[in-house]
Amino acid sequence: MLRFLTAGESHGPELVAMVEGAPAGFAIDLAGINHDLARRQKGYGRGGRMLIEKDEVRVVSGIRFGRTIGSPVTFIVENRDYKNWQKRMSADPADRGEAKVVTRPRPGHADLAGVLKYNLEDIRDVLERASARETTARVAIGSFARQLLAPFGVRVLGYVASIGAIAATTPPALGLDDLARITEDSQVRMADADAERRVIAEIDQCKQVGDTLGGVVEVIAEGLPVGLGSHVQWDRKLDGRLAHALASLQAVKGVEVGIGFEAARVRGSQLHDEIGYDRELRRFIRHSNNSGGTEGGMSTGEPLRVRVAFKPLSTLMRPLKSADIRSKDEAVGAIERSDVCAIPAAAVIAETVVAFELAALFLDKFGGDSLAEITRNYQGYLEQVRNF
Repeated sequence: MLRFLTAGESHGPELVAMVEGAPAGFAIDLAGINHDLARRQKGYGRGGRMLIEKDEVRVVSGIRFGRTIGSPVTFIVENRDYKNWQKRMSADPADRGEAKVVTRPRPGHADLAGVLKYNLEDIRDVLERASARETTARVAIGSFARQLLAPFGVRVLGYVASIGAIAATTPPALGLDDLARITEDSQVRMADADAERRVIAEIDQCKQVGDTLGGVVEVIAEGLPVGLGSHVQWDRKLDGRLAHALASLQAVKGVEVGIGFEAARVRGSQLHDEIGYDRELRRFIRHSNNSGGTEGGMSTGEPLRVRVAFKPLSTLMRPLKSADIRSKDEAVGAIERSDVCAIPAAAVIAETVVAFELAALFLDKFGGDSLAEITRNYQGYLEQVRNF
Protein backbone atom coordinates (compact mmCIF):
# COMPACT_ATOMS: atom_id res chain seq x y z
CA MET A 1 0.00 0.00 0.00
CA LEU A 2 1.37 3.40 -1.01
CA ARG A 3 0.60 6.03 1.61
CA PHE A 4 2.05 9.28 2.89
CA LEU A 5 2.22 11.72 5.77
CA THR A 6 3.28 15.35 5.82
CA ALA A 7 4.41 17.48 8.74
CA GLY A 8 5.53 21.02 9.36
CA GLU A 9 4.15 24.52 9.81
CA SER A 10 4.08 27.35 7.29
CA HIS A 11 6.77 29.36 9.11
CA GLY A 12 8.44 26.48 10.90
CA PRO A 13 11.97 25.33 10.05
CA GLU A 14 10.98 22.80 7.39
CA LEU A 15 8.29 20.67 5.81
CA VAL A 16 8.54 16.88 5.97
CA ALA A 17 7.07 14.41 3.48
CA MET A 18 7.18 10.66 4.06
CA VAL A 19 6.02 8.02 1.57
CA GLU A 20 5.65 4.41 2.64
CA GLY A 21 5.13 1.48 0.29
CA ALA A 22 7.33 2.52 -2.63
CA PRO A 23 8.85 -0.62 -4.20
CA ALA A 24 12.56 -0.99 -4.86
CA GLY A 25 14.32 -0.34 -8.14
CA PHE A 26 12.61 2.81 -9.40
CA ALA A 27 14.93 5.53 -10.74
CA ILE A 28 14.16 8.82 -9.01
CA ASP A 29 15.20 12.15 -10.51
CA LEU A 30 15.35 14.73 -7.73
CA ALA A 31 15.72 17.48 -10.33
CA GLY A 32 12.29 16.48 -11.65
CA ILE A 33 10.76 16.82 -8.18
CA ASN A 34 12.43 20.20 -7.71
CA HIS A 35 11.13 21.26 -11.13
CA ASP A 36 7.56 20.54 -10.00
CA LEU A 37 8.17 22.45 -6.76
CA ALA A 38 9.33 25.41 -8.84
CA ARG A 39 6.21 25.12 -11.03
CA ARG A 40 4.09 25.32 -7.88
CA GLN A 41 5.71 28.66 -7.00
CA LYS A 42 4.97 30.25 -10.37
CA GLY A 43 1.91 32.10 -11.60
CA TYR A 44 0.56 35.60 -11.94
CA GLY A 45 -1.02 36.75 -8.69
CA ARG A 46 1.35 35.04 -6.27
CA GLY A 47 2.54 36.96 -3.19
CA GLY A 48 5.86 37.93 -1.63
CA ARG A 49 6.48 34.55 0.02
CA MET A 50 7.37 33.09 -3.37
CA LEU A 51 10.22 35.61 -3.65
CA ILE A 52 11.73 34.28 -0.42
CA GLU A 53 11.42 30.53 -0.83
CA LYS A 54 13.29 28.33 -3.29
CA ASP A 55 11.74 24.97 -2.60
CA GLU A 56 14.01 21.96 -3.06
CA VAL A 57 13.90 18.49 -1.54
CA ARG A 58 16.57 16.92 0.58
CA VAL A 59 16.41 13.11 0.78
CA VAL A 60 16.56 11.67 4.28
CA SER A 61 15.70 8.03 3.58
CA GLY A 62 14.56 5.47 1.05
CA ILE A 63 16.68 6.43 -1.97
CA ARG A 64 20.25 5.26 -2.57
CA PHE A 65 22.31 6.08 -5.64
CA GLY A 66 19.24 7.44 -7.39
CA ARG A 67 16.95 4.44 -6.86
CA THR A 68 14.31 3.45 -4.35
CA ILE A 69 15.36 0.66 -2.01
CA GLY A 70 11.96 -0.39 -0.67
CA SER A 71 12.08 1.46 2.65
CA PRO A 72 10.08 4.62 3.50
CA VAL A 73 11.11 7.62 1.41
CA THR A 74 11.46 10.88 3.33
CA PHE A 75 11.95 14.36 1.90
CA ILE A 76 12.61 17.59 3.74
CA VAL A 77 11.95 21.04 2.26
CA GLU A 78 13.52 23.96 4.09
CA ASN A 79 11.43 27.03 4.90
CA ARG A 80 13.87 29.84 4.18
CA ASP A 81 11.53 32.36 5.80
CA TYR A 82 11.99 30.57 9.14
CA LYS A 83 15.00 32.76 9.89
CA ASN A 84 12.54 35.65 10.32
CA TRP A 85 10.23 33.59 12.57
CA GLN A 86 12.56 31.60 14.83
CA LYS A 87 11.43 33.18 18.09
CA ARG A 88 7.76 33.41 17.12
CA MET A 89 7.66 29.74 16.04
CA SER A 90 10.04 28.41 18.70
CA ALA A 91 9.40 25.12 20.52
CA ASP A 92 11.07 26.61 23.63
CA PRO A 93 8.55 27.93 26.22
CA ALA A 94 11.07 30.64 27.13
CA ASP A 95 10.29 32.33 23.79
CA ARG A 96 6.53 32.58 24.38
CA GLY A 97 6.74 36.32 24.98
CA GLU A 98 8.10 36.88 21.46
CA ALA A 99 4.82 35.85 19.84
CA LYS A 100 2.22 38.33 18.69
CA VAL A 101 -1.04 36.54 19.46
CA VAL A 102 -3.58 36.41 16.60
CA THR A 103 -7.14 36.78 17.90
CA ARG A 104 -9.15 37.90 14.83
CA PRO A 105 -10.27 34.90 12.75
CA ARG A 106 -10.54 35.26 8.98
CA PRO A 107 -13.88 34.30 7.42
CA GLY A 108 -13.36 31.31 5.15
CA HIS A 109 -10.23 30.03 6.89
CA ALA A 110 -9.70 27.30 9.50
CA ASP A 111 -9.02 29.97 12.15
CA LEU A 112 -12.19 30.02 14.24
CA ALA A 113 -13.23 26.36 13.97
CA GLY A 114 -9.64 25.36 14.74
CA VAL A 115 -9.21 27.33 17.97
CA LEU A 116 -12.63 26.20 19.20
CA LYS A 117 -11.93 22.54 18.38
CA TYR A 118 -8.44 22.43 19.92
CA ASN A 119 -9.14 24.87 22.79
CA LEU A 120 -6.36 27.25 21.72
CA GLU A 121 -5.90 30.92 22.51
CA ASP A 122 -3.72 31.91 19.55
CA ILE A 123 -5.05 31.48 16.01
CA ARG A 124 -1.48 31.10 14.77
CA ASP A 125 -1.47 27.63 16.31
CA VAL A 126 -4.12 26.74 13.70
CA LEU A 127 -3.30 28.85 10.66
CA GLU A 128 0.31 27.68 10.45
CA ARG A 129 -0.65 24.08 9.70
CA ALA A 130 -3.87 24.93 7.85
CA SER A 131 -1.88 27.08 5.42
CA ALA A 132 -1.56 26.00 1.81
CA ARG A 133 2.20 26.03 2.39
CA GLU A 134 1.59 22.37 3.32
CA THR A 135 0.97 21.64 -0.36
CA THR A 136 4.71 22.00 -0.96
CA ALA A 137 5.09 18.60 0.69
CA ARG A 138 2.12 17.24 -1.26
CA VAL A 139 3.72 18.31 -4.54
CA ALA A 140 7.02 16.65 -3.61
CA ILE A 141 5.15 13.43 -2.81
CA GLY A 142 3.03 13.54 -5.96
CA SER A 143 6.00 14.35 -8.16
CA PHE A 144 7.81 11.35 -6.68
CA ALA A 145 4.74 9.18 -7.35
CA ARG A 146 4.63 10.38 -10.95
CA GLN A 147 8.08 8.82 -11.40
CA LEU A 148 6.67 5.48 -10.22
CA LEU A 149 4.15 5.68 -13.08
CA ALA A 150 6.58 6.87 -15.76
CA PRO A 151 8.03 3.43 -16.69
CA PHE A 152 4.51 2.34 -17.63
CA GLY A 153 3.75 5.27 -19.92
CA VAL A 154 1.29 7.07 -17.63
CA ARG A 155 1.38 10.87 -17.90
CA VAL A 156 -0.48 13.44 -15.80
CA LEU A 157 -1.00 17.15 -16.53
CA GLY A 158 -2.84 19.90 -14.69
CA TYR A 159 -3.81 23.26 -16.17
CA VAL A 160 -6.25 26.11 -15.53
CA ALA A 161 -9.76 25.96 -16.98
CA SER A 162 -11.02 29.23 -15.49
CA ILE A 163 -10.17 31.97 -13.03
CA GLY A 164 -13.02 33.93 -11.52
CA ALA A 165 -15.72 34.23 -14.17
CA ILE A 166 -13.24 34.01 -17.07
CA ALA A 167 -13.10 30.60 -18.72
CA ALA A 168 -10.37 29.51 -21.11
CA THR A 169 -11.29 27.94 -24.43
CA THR A 170 -8.97 24.96 -24.70
CA PRO A 171 -8.85 23.42 -28.20
CA PRO A 172 -10.31 19.90 -27.76
CA ALA A 173 -7.91 18.37 -30.29
CA LEU A 174 -4.81 19.72 -28.53
CA GLY A 175 -2.49 16.84 -27.63
CA LEU A 176 -1.03 16.47 -24.16
CA ASP A 177 2.46 17.53 -25.29
CA ASP A 178 1.22 20.74 -26.88
CA LEU A 179 -1.14 21.43 -23.98
CA ALA A 180 1.76 21.05 -21.53
CA ARG A 181 4.01 23.33 -23.58
CA ILE A 182 1.40 26.09 -24.02
CA THR A 183 0.18 26.11 -20.43
CA GLU A 184 3.71 25.96 -19.05
CA ASP A 185 4.54 29.15 -20.96
CA SER A 186 1.37 30.89 -19.75
CA GLN A 187 1.52 33.18 -16.71
CA VAL A 188 -1.81 31.77 -15.56
CA ARG A 189 -1.37 28.20 -16.91
CA MET A 190 -4.09 28.60 -19.55
CA ALA A 191 -4.15 27.45 -23.16
CA ASP A 192 -6.04 30.56 -24.29
CA ALA A 193 -4.07 33.78 -24.83
CA ASP A 194 -7.16 36.01 -24.89
CA ALA A 195 -8.50 34.59 -21.62
CA GLU A 196 -5.03 34.97 -20.12
CA ARG A 197 -4.97 38.69 -20.88
CA ARG A 198 -8.40 39.18 -19.31
CA VAL A 199 -7.46 37.14 -16.25
CA ILE A 200 -4.29 39.17 -15.69
CA ALA A 201 -6.35 42.37 -15.83
CA GLU A 202 -8.83 40.87 -13.35
CA ILE A 203 -6.03 39.89 -10.95
CA ASP A 204 -4.58 43.40 -11.15
CA GLN A 205 -7.98 44.90 -10.37
CA CYS A 206 -8.48 42.57 -7.38
CA LYS A 207 -5.04 43.48 -6.07
CA GLN A 208 -5.94 47.17 -6.18
CA VAL A 209 -9.09 46.66 -4.11
CA GLY A 210 -7.66 44.04 -1.72
CA ASP A 211 -9.69 41.11 -3.01
CA THR A 212 -8.88 37.54 -4.15
CA LEU A 213 -9.85 35.16 -6.94
CA GLY A 214 -10.57 31.43 -7.16
CA GLY A 215 -10.91 29.19 -10.18
CA VAL A 216 -11.20 25.75 -11.70
CA VAL A 217 -8.33 23.50 -12.75
CA GLU A 218 -8.46 20.39 -14.90
CA VAL A 219 -6.21 17.35 -14.63
CA ILE A 220 -5.74 14.86 -17.45
CA ALA A 221 -4.04 11.47 -17.16
CA GLU A 222 -3.19 9.40 -20.24
CA GLY A 223 -1.81 5.90 -20.59
CA LEU A 224 -3.88 4.28 -17.84
CA PRO A 225 -4.80 0.63 -18.26
CA VAL A 226 -8.37 -0.47 -17.82
CA GLY A 227 -9.22 -1.64 -14.31
CA LEU A 228 -7.49 0.64 -11.81
CA GLY A 229 -9.72 0.91 -8.76
CA SER A 230 -12.61 -1.45 -8.03
CA HIS A 231 -16.39 -1.59 -7.78
CA VAL A 232 -16.41 -3.96 -4.81
CA GLN A 233 -15.91 -1.51 -1.89
CA TRP A 234 -16.51 2.20 -1.49
CA ASP A 235 -12.94 3.03 -0.51
CA ARG A 236 -11.40 1.26 -3.51
CA LYS A 237 -13.23 3.24 -6.20
CA LEU A 238 -11.01 5.33 -8.48
CA ASP A 239 -13.28 8.35 -8.67
CA GLY A 240 -13.97 8.16 -4.93
CA ARG A 241 -10.24 8.10 -4.15
CA LEU A 242 -9.61 11.07 -6.43
CA ALA A 243 -12.50 13.09 -4.98
CA HIS A 244 -11.32 12.38 -1.42
CA ALA A 245 -7.72 13.36 -2.13
CA LEU A 246 -8.55 16.48 -4.12
CA ALA A 247 -11.21 17.70 -1.69
CA SER A 248 -8.60 17.47 1.08
CA LEU A 249 -6.63 20.29 -0.54
CA GLN A 250 -6.90 23.74 0.99
CA ALA A 251 -9.68 25.88 -0.55
CA VAL A 252 -11.24 23.08 -2.63
CA LYS A 253 -15.03 23.26 -2.77
CA GLY A 254 -15.87 20.93 -5.65
CA VAL A 255 -14.58 17.95 -7.64
CA GLU A 256 -16.13 16.57 -10.82
CA VAL A 257 -15.09 13.69 -13.06
CA GLY A 258 -15.70 13.86 -16.79
CA ILE A 259 -18.54 16.27 -17.53
CA GLY A 260 -19.42 16.17 -13.82
CA PHE A 261 -22.50 18.13 -12.81
CA GLU A 262 -23.50 18.53 -16.44
CA ALA A 263 -24.25 14.79 -16.40
CA ALA A 264 -27.25 15.50 -14.17
CA ARG A 265 -28.77 17.80 -16.81
CA VAL A 266 -28.74 15.52 -19.86
CA ARG A 267 -30.45 12.27 -20.78
CA GLY A 268 -28.70 8.94 -20.46
CA SER A 269 -28.69 8.50 -24.22
CA GLN A 270 -26.65 11.71 -24.49
CA LEU A 271 -24.32 10.88 -21.62
CA HIS A 272 -23.10 7.31 -21.63
CA ASP A 273 -20.00 6.50 -23.68
CA GLU A 274 -20.84 3.97 -26.39
CA ILE A 275 -18.49 1.00 -26.72
CA GLY A 276 -16.66 -0.32 -29.75
CA TYR A 277 -13.79 -2.69 -30.47
CA ASP A 278 -10.57 -1.86 -32.33
CA ARG A 279 -9.46 -5.13 -33.92
CA GLU A 280 -6.08 -3.74 -34.92
CA LEU A 281 -5.25 -2.63 -31.36
CA ARG A 282 -7.14 -5.58 -29.86
CA ARG A 283 -8.92 -3.44 -27.32
CA PHE A 284 -12.34 -2.11 -26.46
CA ILE A 285 -12.77 1.61 -27.08
CA ARG A 286 -15.26 4.35 -26.23
CA HIS A 287 -16.73 6.64 -28.87
CA SER A 288 -16.85 9.52 -26.35
CA ASN A 289 -15.43 10.19 -22.90
CA ASN A 290 -18.17 11.94 -20.94
CA SER A 291 -17.41 9.69 -17.98
CA GLY A 292 -13.88 11.11 -17.78
CA GLY A 293 -12.18 7.72 -18.03
CA THR A 294 -14.01 6.00 -15.16
CA GLU A 295 -16.97 3.64 -14.88
CA GLY A 296 -18.11 1.80 -11.78
CA GLY A 297 -15.16 3.09 -9.79
CA MET A 298 -12.61 1.75 -12.31
CA SER A 299 -10.52 3.21 -15.11
CA THR A 300 -11.83 2.49 -18.61
CA GLY A 301 -8.52 2.92 -20.44
CA GLU A 302 -9.64 6.27 -21.85
CA PRO A 303 -7.98 9.50 -20.67
CA LEU A 304 -8.88 10.42 -17.11
CA ARG A 305 -10.34 13.92 -16.75
CA VAL A 306 -11.11 15.55 -13.42
CA ARG A 307 -11.93 19.17 -12.54
CA VAL A 308 -11.36 20.86 -9.20
CA ALA A 309 -12.97 24.09 -7.98
CA PHE A 310 -10.90 26.28 -5.63
CA LYS A 311 -12.56 29.11 -3.74
CA PRO A 312 -10.89 32.55 -3.48
CA LEU A 313 -8.20 32.79 -0.80
CA SER A 314 -9.40 33.71 2.68
CA THR A 315 -6.84 36.41 3.47
CA LEU A 316 -8.12 39.72 2.12
CA MET A 317 -6.11 42.92 2.21
CA ARG A 318 -9.46 44.63 2.76
CA PRO A 319 -10.68 42.16 5.39
CA LEU A 320 -14.25 41.09 6.10
CA LYS A 321 -16.13 41.44 9.38
CA SER A 322 -15.16 39.14 12.22
CA ALA A 323 -15.22 38.93 16.03
CA ASP A 324 -12.21 38.93 18.34
CA ILE A 325 -11.93 35.53 20.12
CA ARG A 326 -10.77 37.21 23.37
CA SER A 327 -12.93 40.29 23.70
CA LYS A 328 -15.82 39.03 21.55
CA ASP A 329 -15.98 42.56 20.12
CA GLU A 330 -16.67 43.18 16.46
CA ALA A 331 -13.45 43.30 14.45
CA VAL A 332 -12.11 42.52 10.99
CA GLY A 333 -10.23 39.39 9.98
CA ALA A 334 -6.48 39.35 10.55
CA ILE A 335 -4.21 39.99 7.58
CA GLU A 336 -1.55 37.42 6.78
CA ARG A 337 0.85 37.53 3.87
CA SER A 338 -0.96 35.85 0.99
CA ASP A 339 -1.66 35.74 -2.74
CA VAL A 340 -4.30 37.47 -4.83
CA CYS A 341 -4.71 34.33 -6.95
CA ALA A 342 -3.02 30.95 -6.57
CA ILE A 343 -4.95 29.01 -9.21
CA PRO A 344 -1.94 28.50 -11.56
CA ALA A 345 -0.17 26.87 -8.61
CA ALA A 346 -3.31 24.93 -7.72
CA ALA A 347 -3.18 23.25 -11.14
CA VAL A 348 0.27 21.85 -10.32
CA ILE A 349 -0.86 20.79 -6.86
CA ALA A 350 -3.94 18.99 -8.19
CA GLU A 351 -1.82 17.36 -10.90
CA THR A 352 0.55 15.85 -8.37
CA VAL A 353 -2.26 14.79 -6.01
CA VAL A 354 -3.88 12.88 -8.88
CA ALA A 355 -0.50 11.34 -9.75
CA PHE A 356 -0.14 10.00 -6.22
CA GLU A 357 -3.60 8.42 -6.16
CA LEU A 358 -3.04 6.82 -9.56
CA ALA A 359 0.33 5.46 -8.46
CA ALA A 360 -1.23 4.03 -5.30
CA LEU A 361 -3.99 2.29 -7.27
CA PHE A 362 -1.49 1.12 -9.90
CA LEU A 363 0.63 -0.54 -7.20
CA ASP A 364 -2.49 -2.03 -5.61
CA LYS A 365 -3.33 -3.65 -8.94
CA PHE A 366 0.13 -4.74 -10.07
CA GLY A 367 1.84 -4.83 -6.70
CA GLY A 368 5.23 -6.26 -5.97
CA ASP A 369 8.36 -5.43 -4.05
CA SER A 370 10.41 -4.33 -7.04
CA LEU A 371 10.09 -2.62 -10.40
CA ALA A 372 10.94 -5.91 -12.14
CA GLU A 373 8.15 -7.79 -10.37
CA ILE A 374 5.59 -5.06 -11.02
CA THR A 375 6.59 -4.92 -14.69
CA ARG A 376 6.00 -8.67 -15.06
CA ASN A 377 2.60 -8.37 -13.41
CA TYR A 378 1.66 -5.40 -15.58
CA GLN A 379 2.71 -7.02 -18.85
CA GLY A 380 0.91 -10.23 -17.96
CA TYR A 381 -2.29 -8.28 -17.26
CA LEU A 382 -2.07 -6.37 -20.56
CA GLU A 383 -1.74 -9.67 -22.39
CA GLN A 384 -4.74 -11.05 -20.51
CA VAL A 385 -6.84 -8.04 -21.53
CA ARG A 386 -5.70 -8.26 -25.18
CA ASN A 387 -6.63 -11.94 -25.29
CA PHE A 388 -10.05 -11.49 -23.68
